[in-house]
Amino acid sequence: MNIELPLNVPEIEKIIPHRYPFMFIDQVVEFVDGERIVGIKNITANEPQFTGHFPGRPVMPGVLMLEALAQLGAIFARLCTGGAHPDKLIVFSGADEVRFRRVVTPGVQLRLQMALERRRTGHWRMRGTGWVGSDTVCEAMLMATEIS
Repeated sequence: MNIELPLNVPEIEKIIPHRYPFMFIDQVVEFVDGERIVGIKNITANEPQFTGHFPGRPVMPGVLMLEALAQLGAIFARLCTGGAHPDKLIVFSGADEVRFRRVVTPGVQLRLQMALERRRTGHWRMRGTGWVGSDTVCEAMLMATEIS
């Protein structure tokens, strides 16, 4: 599939159903059909999770980094040739080998990659990695399922 990059929020909103305040991909900067996708999440101080996580010392919740990876994986599944059926919803169905390596704070750019490990009808398994600069901040094996 020929994709014109980068994909920004308006294009991403045409691909996945997530919306503010629960959309965690700001841009897709790389896509290799059937192999991998790379996206960006800009971490800003005015995001709602930082009012309570943690007051005076904002830290990006690990579960939201996983959600960002999952959303990027859903975009990948939609963009792949012969990918997820357009009438199906792609839902996060599991996570293994989850590791949070560094704290992520406002003011940084989180670079995310999802790489296809395996695909069976309606089921996707992808390896996700997140970086801030050259530092790996999170890693996980994520699963997604297409549902009606």
